[in-house]
Amino acid sequence: MTLRWQCLCVDVAEPEVAADFWEAALGWRRTHSSDAEVVLEPPAGSPEDGVSPDLLFLRVPEEKAGKNRLHLDLRPDDQATEVARLEGLGATRVEVGQDGSQSWVVLADPVGNELCVLRALTAEELAEYEMPNG
Repeated sequence: MTLRWQCLCVDVAEPEVAADFWEAALGWRRTHSSDAEVVLEPPAGSPEDGVSPDLLFLRVPEEKAGKNRLHLDLRPDDQATEVARLEGLGATRVEVGQDGSQSWVVLADPVGNELCVLRALTAEELAEYEMPNG
């Protein structure tokens, strides 16, 4: 196959505001910025560099309306700590139909795009992801 996933494009009225939040939230680097768009990429030399798709925030004239059809799920080491940190960066808790039994927390970034902060993986689940040596 000759296709590669390059970026996730996010339509926003204010690309700089959205990019500021996600740059701080993920610790990613800003590799391009103009009035029309901002590109974030994983830190150079990190395990995600060249693997994770870029985030491209594109200016659109309309404000967000309704629930996103696509959102990011983030897996922290400590859910409560990470939710508090993201709220400190400007995220807010939102209701999108949760019934209280979910193991994730739904937030919205400062421009209203939803994201989920998942529970931390257990030691057993983490072991399943580890690659065998050799």
